[in-house]
Amino acid sequence: MNNAPAASNVNRLKEIMSSPTVQEQFKNCLADNAPLFVSSLIDLFSTDQYLQKCEPRAVVMEALKAATLKLPINKSLGFAYIIPFKNKSGQQIPQFQIGYKGLLQLAMRTGQYRFINADKIFEGEITSYNKLTGELVLGEPAGKTVIGYFAFIETVAGFRKSIFWTVDQITEHAQRFSMSFNSSHSPWKTDFDAMAIKTVLKALLGKYGIMSIDLAQAFASDPAEDFAGNVQHEIDKNANAQALDFTPMSDAEKAAAIEAEQAEADAPGY
Repeated sequence: MNNAPAASNVNRLKEIMSSPTVQEQFKNCLADNAPLFVSSLIDLFSTDQYLQKCEPRAVVMEALKAATLKLPINKSLGFAYIIPFKNKSGQQIPQFQIGYKGLLQLAMRTGQYRFINADKIFEGEITSYNKLTGELVLGEPAGKTVIGYFAFIETVAGFRKSIFWTVDQITEHAQRFSMSFNSSHSPWKTDFDAMAIKTVLKALLGKYGIMSIDLAQAFASDPAEDFAGNVQHEIDKNANAQALDFTPMSDAEKAAAIEAEQAEADAPGY
């Protein structure tokens, strides 16, 4: 196997990271922690054969998204990932993805949550579920089979909300919205539980949570999983399907409309 292209890309990434301009960008985000983050990026790229097939500069740009949020990209920590996936042209494209631990971290930084939690639910563990309020009551599990995943928040103001998705719901959602789901090296294949927990937590925070600037940025920077897909899904589901018959007004008609509005505004109020 010829490793020359991969080695060449590793060297290119190192050259990019040694650029004063790039170093300044990471320093602006991470201050004294920038060298450690840069070192972890080089180590990640040097040890990931799939990521090495991506354009090094594109990898750096995705890593900068994690740096902006002050989230480490070490795979074993689970805060954030840079995942390569093939586009329609067969090119390997790097994509920033936040992990569920990253979402928890950003939510905790807001100081607006008294409790926040997400985890697996085993068979027999659900005692009751109130669909109206979303309240989920759990007891002792009856077995070791995972049947779904939950997320729960309580704000310092006292607002509480929980959601529960089955394994089938999670899988269908991932197949529909995740660009990396079918990749053999996707986190969905290597750590389904972590990705499922992230999915329910993100759904809960996105719909009911207090959205800080960092959380909003994380959602917008993480389209590989469900943000962009959900937006389009909502548009397709809720937008008017029937085209409107609309003829633009001419300049003369606009002027007449403005004149009529002004005359109405100047008229006595009786």
